[in-house]
Amino acid sequence: MSQYDEGHTVAGWTGTAIATIGSAVVGAGICTVSAVLITGGLGITAASVLVTWALHLTGWGKPPGVRPRGQWRMGARDLTARDGHADCWGCRLAGRGRGRALERPSVAATSEAVIVTGEQEPAVAEAR
Repeated sequence: MSQYDEGHTVAGWTGTAIATIGSAVVGAGICTVSAVLITGGLGITAASVLVTWALHLTGWGKPPGVRPRGQWRMGARDLTARDGHADCWGCRLAGRGRGRALERPSVAATSEAVIVTGEQEPAVAEAR
C-alpha cells in the first residue's frame, strides 16, 4: 500500500473537522452536566457522517484502494464516483456501484502497478 494515499480528500478532512467539533461539544456537555450540549454534540457528530458520505458521493472522497499517483493531491476529484465504486459500502448504501461496477473496471484496476520500496522520496516530489 502507498504511504501517501490515505486521508488526502476533502471529504475525509471535512468529516474529521465536523466530528472533532461534535466530540468537543459532547465533552463540554459531560463536564457541565448539560443534556442539551451532549445531545447537540451527538447530533453534530452524526451530521459529520452524513456530510462525509455526501461529499464522497459527489466525488470529493476516494474509492477503496490506492489511487494513481496523479490523484494523490488533496483537491483531486474522483470522476468515477457518479457510477459508484465496486467495493464501497457507502456507494452501495446509495444504490450505486453494484451492477455498474461489474461492467466497468475501477480506476485502481486500470492503473499501472506502482512498486513501493523502502526508500524515502525527496520532499520536492511531495510538494507537487
